[in-house]
Amino acid sequence: MTVLRWNEARMRERCQELAGLLADTVDGGASVGFLAPLRPAEAAGWWRERAGAVAAGRLAVWAAVDGADRVVGTVGLALPDKPSSRHRAEIVKLMVHRSARGQGLGRRLLATAEHAAVSAGLTLLHLDTETGSPAEHLYCSAGWTPAGTIPDYAVSPSGELRPTTLYYKRVGPPAG
Repeated sequence: MTVLRWNEARMRERCQELAGLLADTVDGGASVGFLAPLRPAEAAGWWRERAGAVAAGRLAVWAAVDGADRVVGTVGLALPDKPSSRHRAEIVKLMVHRSARGQGLGRRLLATAEHAAVSAGLTLLHLDTETGSPAEHLYCSAGWTPAGTIPDYAVSPSGELRPTTLYYKRVGPPAG
């Protein structure tokens, strides 16, 4: 697997593949903000919007491709936009295609985003994930700290309200 940071042009060029990954994630039951069934046009449109955020410098996206050059994973780092938040960022849309799970790719994508955050001078990361999801094990085992749970925050792809747990992780040198 190869993990590389993608620019706006690459994201637009491979938008349909990214849409396929998002659809697979939703079809697999992950609560990533979409209801099933996810229409391909909706998924592609969402990724095109993300490409605009990459171009504007508000988002960094890494994609993992397998030996056949097929997109099998992504992670994003939503970058700060206010002077008082320039020390922190949010991990967003860590997704691994169901066919590529169990090979450590989720951990590798997470570590890639964490290292990039440190290189950018960030000191605090945060994220949210559905409480009780397989992703929680990854975050806990990677040193993330639960900050609290919000009931009925997420909606599963089937439309069921689910709790969400917020996590944070200090990275890089201490702020100040």
